[in-house]
Amino acid sequence: MDGKHMQIGEVAARTELSLRTIRHYEETGLVVPSARSQGGFRLYTEADVARLMVIRRMKPLGFTLDQMRDLLEATDRLDSRAELPVGEREELLDRVRDYRETARQRVAALRTQLARAEEFAATLDECLTSARRP
Repeated sequence: MDGKHMQIGEVAARTELSLRTIRHYEETGLVVPSARSQGGFRLYTEADVARLMVIRRMKPLGFTLDQMRDLLEATDRLDSRAELPVGEREELLDRVRDYRETARQRVAALRTQLARAEEFAATLDECLTSARRP
């Protein structure tokens, strides 16, 4: 191998995703290996790893596969070397901004949920501490 491509096992280790999950994302069209080895093994690039990391980061925020696909398509178009008409560029930027706002809202909701869970755990600690007293 020329060092530019990685096999799926290395990608799994770097992204902390299972082989099965990476294959699932391939089957759904979210990520496509950049190449195949002579033996037919999937080969990935740094760009493929970056794409998988976007997917991995969206998952805990509850984004659907369709939403992941939509965001990736928008960012792919924005990152492409092709000239985009101003209207299309603005529409793509608006889509990315919408995802950013949704992500921020979901992160805030998760922080609230975590704070409530920590309060509950502290309540249980207090309960156990007070139960030990004679």
